Amino acid sequence: MTDLSRLVEVPACSSLLYIDPAFPNRPLLLHAARPRDYDVATPVLFVHHGVGRNGRDYRDYWLDLVDEAGILAISIELPEASFPEHLWYHFGNLHDKNGTPNGREEWTFGIDECLFDQLRAQGVTTRQHYGLFGHSAGGQFVHRMISFGFRERVAVAVSANAGTYAMPDLATPWPFGLGETDVDTDALRALLGFQITVMAGTADVSTTGRFFPKGPRSMRQGATRYERAHNYVQSGHAAAAVLQTSCAWEVIDVPGVGHDGMLMSAAAAPIVSAAMLASSS
Repeated sequence: MTDLSRLVEVPACSSLLYIDPAFPNRPLLLHAARPRDYDVATPVLFVHHGVGRNGRDYRDYWLDLVDEAGILAISIELPEASFPEHLWYHFGNLHDKNGTPNGREEWTFGIDECLFDQLRAQGVTTRQHYGLFGHSAGGQFVHRMISFGFRERVAVAVSANAGTYAMPDLATPWPFGLGETDVDTDALRALLGFQITVMAGTADVSTTGRFFPKGPRSMRQGATRYERAHNYVQSGHAAAAVLQTSCAWEVIDVPGVGHDGMLMSAAAAPIVSAAMLASSS
């Protein structure tokens, strides 16, 4: 078992190799940004990187934020060598490249829950809930993770500048909707009632980048990442109206910011901090 206490031995930054019990042959990396005033009651935030698999960079984005925010930020890096391509990361390993479904225990969406259990078991935290922040591909991971019920102990979930979304539509097949999965009407109603904060850089409108999703199913969600973020949240509220329930989702514009993990992290920090400090456990 990985000694996770090494993540908080000293203030500022640390990194270590981590093995999730569900993936014993697929090592991850953990990169921690520890505030100076850390103790076991400090709120824990899991940070999810983009398609570059640059977890260390995303930890560094939070280094100057954690003291004021009063949180312990742990960037979970899923290396390409261990978790190749979008099926393992963006789409959570729900199915293999042939479309064959994998068992829930094989989904990478469970990594955060397991890590939090281990942090608690090893005395790194006494908190009952944790927070999530994901940018770009990490934003895809976070909102899809939440969509499949991995949210029982999530105090705040922020998806920033995601390229595509699992729309709250049971008629649209996964991964661009929730159709052809085990999500049913009751599960969709519960998802809509959980607060997802979608953050959208108003300047995240470039469509020429190598990693901008340009396929027809992606383009149906909107012309730009900024447009897709708004369409996702609007779709949630529309679905709630049809189901005669409420939708707790919100979209927050970040003025003048493009596809920038550092600036989106800075914009998210006060939102994450307020939500986690408001949660007493």
